[in-house]
Amino acid sequence: MKSIVTGGCGFIGSHLVDRLVKAGDDVAVIDNLSSGSLRNIEQHKNNPAVRFHRADVAQYDSILPLFQGADRVFHLAALADIVPSIERPMNYHHSNVDGTIAVLEACRHYNIKRVIYSASSSCYGIPDKYPTPETEAISPQYPYALTKYLGEQYCMHWHKVYGLNITSLRFFNVYGPRARTSGTYGAVFGVFLAQKLNGKPYTVVGDGKQTRDFTFVTDVVNACVATAEKNDCAGEIMNVGSGSTYSINLLVELLGGKVTYVPKRPGEPDCTFADTGKILRKTGWKPEVSFQEGVKIMLENINYWKDAPLWEPDSIAKATEDWFKYLS
Repeated sequence: MKSIVTGGCGFIGSHLVDRLVKAGDDVAVIDNLSSGSLRNIEQHKNNPAVRFHRADVAQYDSILPLFQGADRVFHLAALADIVPSIERPMNYHHSNVDGTIAVLEACRHYNIKRVIYSASSSCYGIPDKYPTPETEAISPQYPYALTKYLGEQYCMHWHKVYGLNITSLRFFNVYGPRARTSGTYGAVFGVFLAQKLNGKPYTVVGDGKQTRDFTFVTDVVNACVATAEKNDCAGEIMNVGSGSTYSINLLVELLGGKVTYVPKRPGEPDCTFADTGKILRKTGWKPEVSFQEGVKIMLENINYWKDAPLWEPDSIAKATEDWFKYLS
């Protein structure tokens, strides 16, 4: 197979590249390195089956030639995190919406056989039902969530109008080695592991009883590949989750260390928990890595976060000012 991975230098994308290479694919990575890093794919630097192209997916004329001859495309390139999406919504629209339209048009131009879009469970906002099915009401709480959902809507429209063979996968709380270490205050694992390395207390939001559907990155990658291999999933939207939901207090217990508390934030659900029945029925995929095993792997790879930003209550309060200002 000749596969394209947009955002292939990012957290999930680089693990997908590993998986495709292992399967014998010829892989083209497209990434502008705005949040991804070449070190995430350095293990493939001497592999002729992997080619890296530095490009902005929203620049259609630049990326179009790269799609010629591809069999399938995994579109993961996107800007993530809540706070910067509130601060710079136009940047997020450019990357997550314009970028998606450009990729869809490139796929349509070359009649790509199979396309997978990485959507976000953040589109559900604060759901009424747990586990949350794909039919739950859509209620984005911040621009990142909205732009990822808009990208998904364009994918479904390109399937309906142009017959593009595309499936959207809504990822829930993905974690694992290579999770982003950018200067942005974001995912809990990056924050906590940097704090552990520096002997600082974990900054737990609220009372820590809130739960998340923490899904290990290799399980997410396997879901992408399993779905790509099923042509009868065209036009479908499917959740990808761990099969359970875990409290932040449990995470702290598994990591070990002291805790300090920071205020609960508006627009965040008390629980995320995916109903994964649909993807199981459609593809046979199910998660394999337990939360305890996943946390153990994170601790074994903790030095990856040695250069990550160190967040403390004061710096978190400053970084999330706009979060409270606009979402309260």
